[in-house]
This record gives sequence, structure tokens and C-alpha cells, in this order.
Amino acid sequence: MRVAMLAPIAWRTPPRHYGPWESVVSLLTEGLVARGIEVTLFATQDSHTAGRLVGVCPRGYEEDPDIVPKVWECLHISEVFEHGDDYDLIHNHFDYLPLTYMGMTSTPVLTTIHGFSSPKILPVYQKYNGRAYYVAISDADRHPALDYSATIYHGIDLQQFTFRPEPGTYLLFFGRIHPDKGAKEAIEIAQTFGMPLILAGIVQDQVYFTREVEPHVDGKQVVYVGSVGPEQRNHLLGGAYALLHPINFDEPFGLSVIEAMACGTPVVACHRGSMPEVIAHGHTGFLVPRANEAVERLRHIPELKRTTCRQWVASRFSADRMVEDYWRLYNRIVSEHQRKQQRTRSKEGEDGDGPIS
Repeated sequence: MRVAMLAPIAWRTPPRHYGPWESVVSLLTEGLVARGIEVTLFATQDSHTAGRLVGVCPRGYEEDPDIVPKVWECLHISEVFEHGDDYDLIHNHFDYLPLTYMGMTSTPVLTTIHGFSSPKILPVYQKYNGRAYYVAISDADRHPALDYSATIYHGIDLQQFTFRPEPGTYLLFFGRIHPDKGAKEAIEIAQTFGMPLILAGIVQDQVYFTREVEPHVDGKQVVYVGSVGPEQRNHLLGGAYALLHPINFDEPFGLSVIEAMACGTPVVACHRGSMPEVIAHGHTGFLVPRANEAVERLRHIPELKRTTCRQWVASRFSADRMVEDYWRLYNRIVSEHQRKQQRTRSKEGEDGDGPIS
């Protein structure tokens, strides 16, 4: 099978630090290639893969301000679809825009919907519903107006996350600095609980950071370390007493949550979106209805076994499991597409003129 893997171009694939979609694409691509599957990765030119790399955009537009996102997004997506017939399947991780290029090829297009940035993008998915194939990254993120081929949870490379049997002495917030993710609430929780807090992540809302986060950053009780790469991420996640995930939106999945648990670190999160699917309440962390109830749950963190956190991730959220789930779906889609083509050819034969006598 020949697979075209369409990655975003905000960041390099795999990302140097931040880039959750690019990270998932990389793990999936490398896992498929390791199984002997022919994968062409469409990503930035500086991306790395054991498969075949096709790059139009030189670098991620979040890493180079001279790159105009819309211009290079159009060039990047068109490169895939102009050669779409060379592949058996196109796997789109680029959100809704590539769906509008589907008329350029007869190759089936599978789109992993990495969450809905806004309900205003839904009309595009609705237009191509039934023509494209959709994957949800959690059952909670399925939209009732769409038909899905599967729910496939993200996976991580467990070798990148070192299990730490002993809890640390600080709390950790790991995610975008944005009202949705609850950095402000994490600070309030840590201050009330009386434990230092480390915040790690890109600043996605500068006004919010300036008003709600920065005034509390003192380098001792509240420390902001910015966006971190894989090595420092592993160190921070494993060394924490608990990960705080006091979200103010319906989280589609939450990679940092399974990454923390892979290190043995329990998670205290608001009971929204995918969190009940990702966290085993009372075993790998706690779910709370409101952020201010997290403090009481933090007192019970020592009752949780860090080995259970690691085992939970290994059994449900490994990269191998993710690759296997997608590979089964690929085969199902390609087989279904081939049957549809055969039926179409048969119908055309039935409707055609008979032999000339």
C-alpha cells in the first residue's frame, strides 16, 4: 500500500519542542515505515523521516516569521493532491482545508480531526461527510453531525518517557498558555495547596499571559520555563508530584496527560471532554467538576500507585497500538474503495451499448 501522509506545516515533523499534531504524524509515519509500508510524508523541508519526504515549505511558519502561512499552506496541500493518484490512500492531518481539494483525485482521503478549533469550521466537514473518511481522537470529540470511521486514541513512544517511582516536590502545568488550558487556575491551585508550580508551554495568548500569569511568576513558587524539548519534557513530567490540567474547554484528547502518566505522574484534571477516557479516576489521577476542587484531590495523590499510571498508558496509549489501529483502518478503507470502483465499472458496463452486429 502507498500512503501519502499530510502533516501540518506550523512546525517541523517531528517538532523540536511544541507541535502535538506534528508529533502524532511523525510517530505514525515512522511506525508504518518500520512495518515495511510505503509512506510519503508531506511536511516541511527540514522534517525528518525514514520514509520518503516531500517538502515545499522550507520551515514551519511558527518558526520563521517570513513564511506567510496561507501561501505555503496552499502550495503544500496542492502538492499532495496534484499527485494524489499515485497513492492508495491520503491521510490528512491538516484540518479541514485539504478536504476542498478532494476533487483533484479519486484516491480516498482519511482525515484525523484533531479537535474543532471553532464550530465555524464544521460546514466544511459537513460538505464532505460521506465522501471523506473521518477519525475522532476521542469519543467525546465526535460531532453528532458527522459520520466517523473510527475513534483512534493518540499514542506515544514510551521509550521517550522515563518512569519515576518517587513523586516530586512541585506541581506541573504543561500546555499552551491560553485561557482554555487553565494556566491561571493552575497557579491558584498551587498557591492554595502550598506547593511550587512549574509552567511549561508556548504563550498562545500574550494578553492573557501578561495579565493572569506573568504577575505571579517569581522564579520560586511559580516558575515559567517556556516551551521545552523532549529531554526537558521528560525530566519535568517525571519529576512532578502531579500534573495539573484545569481546562476550561472540552479537551479533544490531551497528549501531556498521557505523557505525564507514562512517567508515573498522576493527573488532576477538570471533568471535561476526553478526560474520562484518558484518566482512570481514582487510579491514575482524579477528575474534578471545577478547578477549585483540585486542591483536596491533591492531598490524595500519595494514595495512587505510579506504576499503575505507567501500566495504564502502556496498555492503552502506546504508539504501536495507534499504528496498528490506523493500519487496520487503512486496509478497510482501501478495500471498500476498491469495491466501490468495481461496482461503478460494472454499472457502467451494464448501461453501455451492446456489441455491434
